[in-house]
Amino acid sequence: MNYNAVLVTSRSVTFELENKEIYFTNDKYNIYLDGELIMENQNKNVFSIYQLSPDQEYEVTLEINDHKVVKKFKTLNEKVAINVKDFGAVGDGSTDDTSAVQAAILSCPEDGRVVIPEGNYYVRPIFLKSNMTLELEENAVLLGSTHRDSYPILPGRISDKEDIEFYLGTWEGTPDDCHASLITGLYVENVKIIGLGKIDGNAQNATWWENAKVKRKSWRPRTVFLNQCNNITLQGVTIQNSPSWTLHPYFSNDLNFIDINIKNPSNSPNTDGLDPESCKNINIIGVNISVGDDCIAIKSGKLYMGQTFQKKSENIVIRNCHMRHGHGAVVLGSEMSGGIANLDVRQCLFEKTDRGLRIKTRRGRGKYATVENVSFTNIKMEEVLTPFVVNMFYHCDPDGKVQYVWDKNPLPVDDRTPFLGEFHFEDIECSDAQVAAGYFYGLPEQKIKKVSFKNVKIHFANDAASNKPAMMCHIDPVTKLGIYANNVETVELNNIEITGQEGEKVIIENCDEYIKD
Repeated sequence: MNYNAVLVTSRSVTFELENKEIYFTNDKYNIYLDGELIMENQNKNVFSIYQLSPDQEYEVTLEINDHKVVKKFKTLNEKVAINVKDFGAVGDGSTDDTSAVQAAILSCPEDGRVVIPEGNYYVRPIFLKSNMTLELEENAVLLGSTHRDSYPILPGRISDKEDIEFYLGTWEGTPDDCHASLITGLYVENVKIIGLGKIDGNAQNATWWENAKVKRKSWRPRTVFLNQCNNITLQGVTIQNSPSWTLHPYFSNDLNFIDINIKNPSNSPNTDGLDPESCKNINIIGVNISVGDDCIAIKSGKLYMGQTFQKKSENIVIRNCHMRHGHGAVVLGSEMSGGIANLDVRQCLFEKTDRGLRIKTRRGRGKYATVENVSFTNIKMEEVLTPFVVNMFYHCDPDGKVQYVWDKNPLPVDDRTPFLGEFHFEDIECSDAQVAAGYFYGLPEQKIKKVSFKNVKIHFANDAASNKPAMMCHIDPVTKLGIYANNVETVELNNIEITGQEGEKVIIENCDEYIKD
C-alpha cells in the first residue's frame, strides 16, 4: 500500500492512498506521526493532518494489516501567525466580529497566517488578500450575518472612460449585480484556507432561500466567491448552509480543493456545491458534498461571456470524492458558452443523486460551447436515478422553452450551435437505478460525436419510480429504460451489463455508427 502527499502547507498535510478502491478503503488503517498514534481505524483514501509546525520535517507511518509504510515530508515556511482575538474578535456567536477578522487579514504580512481559534464568529462578508493563509481551527465557525443589507453589492460590470469593462458580480453565467459572499476573493493570488473549522452561510436563519429566483436589488451571495484569482487552495474546512452556490471560482486558475466538506439541506434552492466557471487547472480531491442542487457543476458562462472571452473550464481532475443527494453528481453546464475540456473523474462514489454524469446544453449557447475529452473511470453509483445524461435540449429558464430550443428537426449550424465531443465511461457499477441507464440526446444538426462504455454494470431497483430522464420539453416519464441514444455519431459498447430494465437494453436512433462486443 503506497500513499503520497497531495498538499503540504505550513501547518498541515494531505495524503492520498494509491489504490483502485473507491473513496473508502476496504481495510481500516492507523496513522502515526513521528511514532505517535494520531489516527485510528481510518477508512478513506484521503486523510489530512493538522496542528503541525512550519518549516519542520515529519515522519508519517501508515499501518494497514500489520504492514507499515513510512513517508517523510517537510512543512512550508511561515513568516508570522496572528490571531483574530488579538484584534478584538470575541467569537460568542452574536458580537459582530467582521472588523476584527478583516483587520487581521489586512495586517497579515506576506506568507503569514491568520488564525481563527475555537468560537463562533458572527461576520458580514470578509475580503481576502494575496499571499497569506487563513486557518480555521477545530470548532471555529465563521457564521454569516442574517441581514441582507449587511452584504455589499458587487456590480456586474464597471467601465472606465475608455470603455474598458471589468466584472465583479455575476449570476448564472451573466455579469450582474450580486451580493458579496461571506468569503470573497477579488484578484488575489497565493491564498490558502485551511483547518477543521466551518464557514457557515447561515442561510437557514435568513431569507435567502425564500423566493430564491427573484432578484431583490441584487442577486444572492455565494458562501465563497473567487473572482479572477490564481493559486488558491482550500483544505479541510466545512462549508455549509449557503445562500446560493456554495463555492464559486470564477475566471480563476490553479485551484486546489482538498479534503473539504460541502453541506446544504437537500431541499435548499440552487445550492450547488462547487461550481468552477471559466477556470483552468483544478484539482478536486477527497471532497465530500451533499447539497440541494448539483454537487459539482462545471460552467463557462452564457453567450455574452463565452463569445467575449472564449475562456474554457479546462484541465480538471475529480478524484476520490463522495457526492450525495443533489440533482447531479458531476454536471457540465448549462452555462458553458466558453467551452469545457479535459475532465478526468475517477474513484468517486455517487449516492442518491438524481443523475451521475449530467451534461446540459442547448441551441443558443454558441459555437464556443464545446465539450471535449471527458472520461469517467472506476466509479460507483448507488440509488442514482439516471446514471448518465447528455442533453442538448436543456429547457430551464424561459428562453429554454421556445421552439428554437425544443424543435427536434434539423436547424442550420451557426454561431449559436453548441458542440459535444467524446465521452468515455469505464469500470463503472450502478446499483438501484430507477429512471434510465443512460440518456443521450444530441442535436440533429450537430450530433454528439462519440459515447463509449467499457466494463459498465447497471442494475435497476425493483420498486423504481417513473420520471423524466432529462430536463427537456416534449418527452414522457419513463421507468427502467435502458441506454437510449439519439443523434450520436458513434455509440460503442464493450462488456455492458444491464439488469432489471423494461424493454430493450439499448435503443439506438439516428446514430451513424453502433459498435458493440
